[in-house]
Amino acid sequence: MFGFYRFACVSPVLKVADTAYNTEEIIRSAKIAASNGAAFVVFPELCITGYTCGDLFHQELLLQNSTRALVRIADALKESDAVIAVGLPLRIFGRLYNCAAFVQHGRIVAITPKIHMPNQREFYEKRHFSSGRDLLRGTRDVSAGNSAVVVTCFIEGAGEVPVTNFITVRGRASDNSNCVSCSDGSEVRVGVELCEDLWTSAPPSGELALAGANVIVNLSASDALVGKRDYRRNLVMNQSARCMAAYVYASAGVHESTTDMVFSGHLMIAENGSMLAESRAFSRETEIVYADVDVERLNMQRLSEGSFQDFDSRAIIARAATLDNLHACDTLQYRYVSSTPFVPGNTEIRDTSCTEIFNIQCAGLAKRLEATRSKRAVIGLSGGLDSTLALLVVAETFKLLNRPAKEILALTMPGFGTTNRTRNNAVELAKLLGVELSTVDLQKACLQHFADIGHDPQKLDVTYENVQARERTQILMDIANSEGGIVIGTGDLSEIALGWSTYNADHMSMYAVNCDIPKTLVRHIVRWYADRAIHNPSETGAELSPSETGTHLEAREKGAELAAVLRDILDTPVSPELLPADSSGQIAQKTESILGAYELHDFFLYHFAKYGAAPEKLRYLAKYAFKGKHTDEEIDKALAVFLRRFFTQQFKRSCIPDGPKVGTISLSPRADWRMPSDASCNDWA
Repeated sequence: MFGFYRFACVSPVLKVADTAYNTEEIIRSAKIAASNGAAFVVFPELCITGYTCGDLFHQELLLQNSTRALVRIADALKESDAVIAVGLPLRIFGRLYNCAAFVQHGRIVAITPKIHMPNQREFYEKRHFSSGRDLLRGTRDVSAGNSAVVVTCFIEGAGEVPVTNFITVRGRASDNSNCVSCSDGSEVRVGVELCEDLWTSAPPSGELALAGANVIVNLSASDALVGKRDYRRNLVMNQSARCMAAYVYASAGVHESTTDMVFSGHLMIAENGSMLAESRAFSRETEIVYADVDVERLNMQRLSEGSFQDFDSRAIIARAATLDNLHACDTLQYRYVSSTPFVPGNTEIRDTSCTEIFNIQCAGLAKRLEATRSKRAVIGLSGGLDSTLALLVVAETFKLLNRPAKEILALTMPGFGTTNRTRNNAVELAKLLGVELSTVDLQKACLQHFADIGHDPQKLDVTYENVQARERTQILMDIANSEGGIVIGTGDLSEIALGWSTYNADHMSMYAVNCDIPKTLVRHIVRWYADRAIHNPSETGAELSPSETGTHLEAREKGAELAAVLRDILDTPVSPELLPADSSGQIAQKTESILGAYELHDFFLYHFAKYGAAPEKLRYLAKYAFKGKHTDEEIDKALAVFLRRFFTQQFKRSCIPDGPKVGTISLSPRADWRMPSDASCNDWA
């Protein structure tokens, strides 16, 4: 469902050279994995015999028994829809190969020989096995236009089996067994590596991914050494990212021979650089790990990213083996779906990201100030979240340029909905950062404008709100002109996605420092800055007055004051404050009460813009990620708002100001997102 497929990797208990024992354990654990919904089950390299058989690989009986075991495994699992990948030694054309075999519905459907033979230090595979490189290149048939012809090998009890490292799932739109394309965006295409193939300078999986493989499976027997587990994990994660694929890795466990090596049974399933599942080390029982891989997401991402359109894949596709359809996940059980995909879950990583984002913002603004030779930066300071982050960026940028904070002009422009809380926070923030603060009351000018256009000021409609918003922007622009400065935009990515701005008002500025940061991430950056103000006050923009000595204690006190203001701003409801406050003077116009929670909209934006997720999938993922936090009704309502506004508000995005890109999702019409302003959203409604 929605392109999710469950993959499992297994490190079974085994006995070296005991094919009968190993076969029964493989069958037993494969059935367990399949009963838990696994569509694809991957076992380690040479698991039928054991990797550490040494010169026993030159024994006729072991080779015969391993082939019989493979047929036995296929027959025992004929009732299962799952694909099972197992490792064994196999003779092909008089040579011995270290192979992966794939079985489904009682058939052996493909054989993949290992290409790269490690032959150094503790490894001596060339003593026993040949490289499968020539077999995978195929033969050439001149009469067929010199096209590649798939090599097959004969397996007694199974017949001729294709030799390939590229496997496709039969397209659902056709019964043609040679179909390698499918209208379904969740089509699975599997590339195969064996252990050392991953460790080489040019792993086969790179070429296989360019040919269309979106899942790489690796049957491995990688021994345990100090530090090797971390290195191996990095290899798998990095290769999954480079290939923009899932990488399913199964390695041999502790029951291999310990004559010279020990194996830890390392099992991993990664997806596009993220580790979805990983086993514990040195388990003495059969270990199985599962992950629900989003194949549809990988396929959609490849349409807009990477170099997957520029590779001639005909030679690889020509040798592809084709499987029956895989069983898709009915429910997600082995996958974590973050409710805040723009915000790293790990605190250390999140702090590092906040630092880098803030530095990008400052670097972008510094260049713009230098290029325009601006005497001042002019910013509207509301006491809200976005203008707070923008002012922090401006203050830090002026420090970078060795310019005094007094060259920053912050304007508070109270209107009909401004509350004491936001006004006081704006004033205190400007004071602590040492910037010049000026106040311009909007109400008189707005009342005059209402009279000029014949609008009843008691009618609290969109005109009532937008008059104030445009008056604010006019004041900022005109003062910037008179001061020789530029207006710094404060709007964030979430507002840009939803069009939650007044056209030619807060929609416009001369440089928009927050334009690529969603609301959920804005919160974390401001919180990160508040924490830094307490623990590292010298790194923040809190200004000591000339009368202060600048001692560490005084700096910490200033930092604590700044942090307190920032935290109160974080606790303030998000609002444009364009409608009058309630009877107690509190904010009445709360954005999230109108649009729905910003964390929902950011969630939708991430999966819609980055992975092209359809509405039903957005709804499904949100209900999974926000279970117990938002009701189904809240999610459905917010999704309807998101889709409608995202389409209808593109005209605002088509002419937004310059601003720095900081993440993988941007809605700039110049950089990332090109969409017609009058596109219909009927298919998404």
